[in-house]
Amino acid sequence: MSKDDSRRVILEKVMRDHGYQESALLEILHKAQELYGYLDKELLMDISGSLNLPPSHVFGVATFYSFFKLKRPGQHVVTGCMGTACYVKGADEIMQAVEREYNIKRGEATPDGKLSLLVTRCIGACAMAPTIIVDDEVIAKATKEIVLQKIKQVLGGT
Repeated sequence: MSKDDSRRVILEKVMRDHGYQESALLEILHKAQELYGYLDKELLMDISGSLNLPPSHVFGVATFYSFFKLKRPGQHVVTGCMGTACYVKGADEIMQAVEREYNIKRGEATPDGKLSLLVTRCIGACAMAPTIIVDDEVIAKATKEIVLQKIKQVLGGT
């Protein structure tokens, strides 16, 4: 991490404002992801050193919460809700269709970096199940056809 990177300067201020305390780790990780877009190994090691915490502790917190991204996300992000209602109503089949269509696995980005496929436990929209989020648009009562068409649209297709 370059110490003169403006993002690093902001993150350093946040850590300083919290007295480099372990109790602020979640807030610091949130700020780091907001600034960098994801939390890679180098960034997590930097935070670990700054807070004088074991790397295993920082990595453990970052991997425990599904909100944190440990890999650079694609330009466009598809997130499937896998809560009980969505799963039962077919969200898994929709995700499988996206995996087949774009040769991508959950948690990965396409080699060209244009699309990421993620999973979340629940978005709290059970009455609209199954729900799939494409970029920031929630698709309620989603079908494979609707989701694949939306992805094609955001990627620049018809």
